[in-house]
Amino acid sequence: MSTLELVLNMLAEATTTELSKTTEPKNFDENRGVAIKGGSIAGNARKEIKNTTGKPVLTEKSAVDFTRVIADIIIDREDNKK
Repeated sequence: MSTLELVLNMLAEATTTELSKTTEPKNFDENRGVAIKGGSIAGNARKEIKNTTGKPVLTEKSAVDFTRVIADIIIDREDNKK
């Protein structure tokens, strides 16, 4: 996942949490509606970024790929300390 993908995922989660606190859904259908709204807000942000930059936000990288990049950075940093 790219940095933007991670941030948009966090935006969707945080927005859904806030919407849930505000609306206090009582059942599955209400919770589902809140989740859809939260995801829609992040989706709109993704579209706006794509329209503004002209570049797609979504990549073919997975979270596992991103974790490997982070791990490699940490290993390089540790090697440079020696």
